Amino acid sequence: MRVKLLVATIDTIYAGLLSDNISERHADIIDISVCCTLDCLREMLLKQKYDVALIDTTLIAGIDTDSVHLPLLLWTEDETAAGIPAELGKINKHQRISSIVAAVLEKYAGVSGKRHDPDSKYATITAVWSPSGGVGKTSVALAYALSKVPGDNSNHDDVYGNVMPRNKDVFYLNLENFSGIPGFFGKTGKSISSVFEMLDNHEGNVKMLVQGICCREKGITYLCGPDNYDDMNILSCENICELLSSCAKLADELVVDLSCVCDARNIKVFEAADNLLLVTGQSVFAETKLAQFASQNDTFERIKEKAVLVANMGAVVNDPPTDAMISLPFIRSNDTTAVITALSDHIPAVRRYMKTTSE
Repeated sequence: MRVKLLVATIDTIYAGLLSDNISERHADIIDISVCCTLDCLREMLLKQKYDVALIDTTLIAGIDTDSVHLPLLLWTEDETAAGIPAELGKINKHQRISSIVAAVLEKYAGVSGKRHDPDSKYATITAVWSPSGGVGKTSVALAYALSKVPGDNSNHDDVYGNVMPRNKDVFYLNLENFSGIPGFFGKTGKSISSVFEMLDNHEGNVKMLVQGICCREKGITYLCGPDNYDDMNILSCENICELLSSCAKLADELVVDLSCVCDARNIKVFEAADNLLLVTGQSVFAETKLAQFASQNDTFERIKEKAVLVANMGAVVNDPPTDAMISLPFIRSNDTTAVITALSDHIPAVRRYMKTTSE
C-alpha cells in the first residue's frame, strides 16, 4: 500500500528537492505529487483524493481541508499560524527528509485504519530464545540477522554447497524488556513504545507506523527500544500476534529476539515462528534450565520439530534435546560489533536445518 501524498508549497526549489528525494528513496511507500500555486492545488484536489497533503501557510487558507484524508501544515517556526485551525497537524519543513517521511507515515498510521495490502511480503519468522540469561542470546539473534543481509545482488553457496539467495530484506525485532539494541546499532529514532500504544488502543495501521519509525543500519531494519522497560507489559497475546504480522509484511526475514521467560506471549511467538533458535551456554545453570524446559514444559514438545539448539560460546551439550544443533565458538573481544560479525560467519550452518518460505 502506497500513501498518496500531495505537497503544496510556493517554494518551488524546496518542492523539487522534496519530490526528487522521496521519488528516489521512498517510492515503495509514497506516491508523491507536487503543486506550487493555489489554482493548481484546487484543481488537483478536485481531480483526485489524497491520503495526506502537506500544505504551506500561504496556500492552506484558500482550500477546504476536509477534501483530504489527513491535511498537515508544512511550516517553519518563524511563521505565524493565525487563522489556521489549531487542531491541524504540523510538519516542520526544515528537517531531514527521512524525518518528514517518518512523521507523515506515523501521523497517517493513526487515522488510516487497518487496510488490506495485497502487495505485502510475508517474512520467514525466526524466534531466538533461551531459558537462561547470559548465554549470548541477543548476540546470536543479531548474528543470525546479519548473516541474512545481502552482501551483493548475487546468490552464494553456503557451507553445504546449497545455493542461498542474498537479496533479502531483514527485520530484527527486539521484544526484551531491557533492549540490547543500543549495544549494536548506533542510530536513534522513535521508540517502539509508540507501536505498543497503538496496539493497546486497537486503532490505526500498525504496519504503516512501523514502516514510518523503523531505522536501518548494517543492512538490518529495526525498531528502537522502549521508553521504559515496563512498556512491554501492556502487550497482550493478541497484540504480539498483530505486531509480528505487521513486521513480517515488511521483510523477507524477521528475527525476533525474546526475553528469557516462557510466558503466554513468548509461547505465541514460538507458535507463530517458522524456526526457533534455542540458545544455551557453557554454565551449569544454562544446562540445568535447558533440561528443565525440555522435560517439564509441554511447550517444548509442540515446537521441538522447528527448534535448532545453538550451543554458544563453545558450550558442550552432552544430551541435546533437539535433533538439530550447531556449536558457535567463544569469541574473546570487548567489541560487540566484532563479536556479532564473527559469529555471523558461523551462522550459515544453521540453514541446513532451517525452513524457508520456498519449501
